[in-house]
Amino acid sequence: MTTSARPKLRHVRAYVPTTALVKAVTFDDALMHVTLTDGRIVSVPIIWFPLLHAAASEQRSHYEIGAGGRSLHWAELDEDISVAHLLAGADHTST
Repeated sequence: MTTSARPKLRHVRAYVPTTALVKAVTFDDALMHVTLTDGRIVSVPIIWFPLLHAAASEQRSHYEIGAGGRSLHWAELDEDISVAHLLAGADHTST
């Protein structure tokens, strides 16, 4: 009888939330607040996203909801953020 010391690796797909979809985005002086269609509000520090942090409030307000509600896009700033990324509590350094 032989055994392998190497475990078999399985391909695991990334988690894609199906109920956590963006409804709206608002900002205050320090935080970005993302309202989800299921009623949750996810608030994260704007400083996590340097392009949004440096942007004027007018630029921040020009966002698009993409991928059926699973992502945010600011065309003028070339910034993209996924809901999964926000729910994971990940800052800009973890992308």
